[in-house]
Amino acid sequence: MPLSYLARIAQTPAPTFEEGVRAALVAALWTELGYVTERDDAGNVLTRITPPGTEGRPALLLAAHLDTVFEAGTDVTVREEGGRLIGPGVGDNSASLAVVTALLRDLRGAAVTLRRPLWIAANVGEEGLGDLRGAKHLLSQHRAALGAFVAVDGYLGIAVTRAVGVRRYRATFVGPGGHSWGDQAPSALHALGRAISALYGLHLPTSPRTTLNVGVAGGGTSVNSIAGQAELLLDLRSLDAGLLSDLDTRAVAALHAAAREAGVRVQLERVGDRPGGDLDSGELLPLVREAAREVRTDIRVASSSTDANAAVPHGLPAAAVGVYRGGNAHRTDEWVQLSSLGPGLRFLRRLVELYQRSPVA
Repeated sequence: MPLSYLARIAQTPAPTFEEGVRAALVAALWTELGYVTERDDAGNVLTRITPPGTEGRPALLLAAHLDTVFEAGTDVTVREEGGRLIGPGVGDNSASLAVVTALLRDLRGAAVTLRRPLWIAANVGEEGLGDLRGAKHLLSQHRAALGAFVAVDGYLGIAVTRAVGVRRYRATFVGPGGHSWGDQAPSALHALGRAISALYGLHLPTSPRTTLNVGVAGGGTSVNSIAGQAELLLDLRSLDAGLLSDLDTRAVAALHAAAREAGVRVQLERVGDRPGGDLDSGELLPLVREAAREVRTDIRVASSSTDANAAVPHGLPAAAVGVYRGGNAHRTDEWVQLSSLGPGLRFLRRLVELYQRSPVA
């Protein structure tokens, strides 16, 4: 059962940009199962199963991300309670990593039954400011060898078939600073406040859904100091590429205007660009639905931002599928229903089997 791997993976910290220790653990687990693993320049762990006679055929790539949203130093101890495993990151995405590891265990000695190569990756950089760097690297390096890409991420019964486009900015307002009584310099915090107000005043289309969020903001040094620096992180999303581009333009203009009106400078850095659009999952989705019937589960299609977004510029059929049931994602009390891991594994194994027999690639 995947449970034998889950606690060990979940209790190995893996903040975004610091996934190395967990990557080493996953590589060791896969090596112990008899697979040849490699670490690429981005930090991804990859194993390629290519049975004799399948060389040159398009591979199915399954990828589960290594990183969690929790910063270094977070207590990632998990506990079992009432049929649940509870702890930071136990689901997203430790449970998915545990299930793909159990899949590799079950496939030992069965590789000769594969009619196409199967690649499995544990990738970096899905969460936060990681900007899908692991998935982007995998696809930029290996697109020609692939027939389809499936991100293993999320809850059992959900299939992401449309990628939500995301743009992210770090805006840093810089002024001279000074003493609150002795100086009359412009305040970087004043600019930041004007910027946030202007951003939330922008018109957002309701259909296709388009959103804006300032998720982090702060600055200054003390109550009696004029702030010399202030910073915000901005998240822009839309289901429509044109609307996202338009919002991007208007948001950037609002940031520059706020700085100009307050009398300070603004430094803008784009820290995220996740391509959006249709994932070309038309041929994959029937396989996902049939595999779900194996575990008596109905599939609900959804739009989201996952590693599958990275496939959009490459025209590669893709989807994101979940393999466990749980809740409270991105919270320290996240939980996974332990009884769901077995069905999740059977679902994923069946999906691999169906892909081998299908004309998708």
